[in-house]
Amino acid sequence: DRFCDILKTTYVIKERGLVIQMEKVLFDQDTITRSLKRIAHEILEKNDNLNDVVIIGIKTRGSYLAERLVRLIEVFEGVTVPLGELDITKYRDDITREMKEVIVNQSTVPMTLNGKTVILVDDVLYTGRTVRAALEAVLEYGRPKNIQLATLIDRGHRELPIRADYVGKNIPTSHKEVVKLYLTELDDKDAVILSKGE
Repeated sequence: DRFCDILKTTYVIKERGLVIQMEKVLFDQDTITRSLKRIAHEILEKNDNLNDVVIIGIKTRGSYLAERLVRLIEVFEGVTVPLGELDITKYRDDITREMKEVIVNQSTVPMTLNGKTVILVDDVLYTGRTVRAALEAVLEYGRPKNIQLATLIDRGHRELPIRADYVGKNIPTSHKEVVKLYLTELDDKDAVILSKGE
């Protein structure tokens, strides 16, 4: 991929000298769009009956990716798939019971999920703990026929036995590296950037 060869270097000044932080642009806007189009086609190939499909984004960036997938499927098939959004904050395994009691659930799920095919959409798949929390949240809205997972980036390092059904790109990383997704809905650009501070 030609975008993987683009290297941008930034300099961060600290108290005792110069620290170089390397940033590599992995995806630009066109690459993100192509990846989402491919994922949308794969969803259509795997799911014959769109009447049973609900697409749910994991807040925050997963929600915007889910919206884009819904629009693409509408363009390709002329069918508007129901769209939902999950706030998984209170389902995280690093939140105490006392904290969970005061967290407001800001999820929006358009219908009961009984018997539906739910496609969860996340931005970057890493340890799997975000997806585990999302699975717990989904089950509060019913018992789906099955749950599938789509992610733009799979960076590895899973801590739980979770695998994506649809992946934009697998990117091997180290724990010291950070994968940043920028989306025009929130940021000033579409890009995926890999950074590592030395």
